[in-house]
Amino acid sequence: MSLHFTKMHGIGNDFVVLDCRTQPFALAPAQIARIGDRHTGVGFDQLLTIEPARDPSCLFYYGIYNADGSMSGQCGNGVRCVAAWLRRAGVLGTGAARLESPSGAVSVELLADGRVRVDMGEPRFAPGDVPLTLPAADPYALTLDGGRIEFGAVSMGNPHAVVEVADVDAAPLAQIGAALSTNLHFPQSCNVGVVQIVERAHVRLRVQERGVGETLACGTGACAAVAVLRRRAQVDATVAVGLPGGRLEIHWQGPGHTLWMTGPAAFVYEGDWE
Repeated sequence: MSLHFTKMHGIGNDFVVLDCRTQPFALAPAQIARIGDRHTGVGFDQLLTIEPARDPSCLFYYGIYNADGSMSGQCGNGVRCVAAWLRRAGVLGTGAARLESPSGAVSVELLADGRVRVDMGEPRFAPGDVPLTLPAADPYALTLDGGRIEFGAVSMGNPHAVVEVADVDAAPLAQIGAALSTNLHFPQSCNVGVVQIVERAHVRLRVQERGVGETLACGTGACAAVAVLRRRAQVDATVAVGLPGGRLEIHWQGPGHTLWMTGPAAFVYEGDWE
């Protein structure tokens, strides 16, 4: 099997992008995991496929697969890379366009400075939408591994738990992430973020993604963190989110409005997997 791919990243959240516009995607989860292995494969956080749209109102569909071969419903850094890939392929111009993700349609806007602005939809906090099998609360609280963890929960097309901390660098993300992501109250597992408020327009964030582990950046995680904090009136409508790999800008006016994410997308190299 020879498979041409493009390696890309969005502030360190890295991807293998496959052009499946004319050839159906047919990789099994084990094959995806082999390509995703950082020692014996190409290595990536997610594999992205670009396919014909199912929704006639959208130009293209993009699939999202984690490094362990499991599927994901949304990827904020990934959709920016898909938009940039389509622009370089000559099928997407500067301005607004509509793409289809596994969790529904998203609007993207290619900016003149090379960044991509994405309408990530309205954050969904209802427990059944996350999904989370606990009565609605903010914060939620669970006793795990002998300790009490308080967190916010939200869906950005995929499930997120957000834990506010005093120092994001010192926070035991691996321990918190393992405890929350595998908890039975999250039937589809979840991504776990630890967030530190620096000021009302600036937060710092680390994220452990389900099926991947801790990443340099997580677009939907940045959206989730701002959504949880904004709903509590702890941050402004526009927030700079600092992640280990770089910075994203998140804008959300609040309930009843969609949330917008703006950030870069970078090409690394082209390759062939044999």
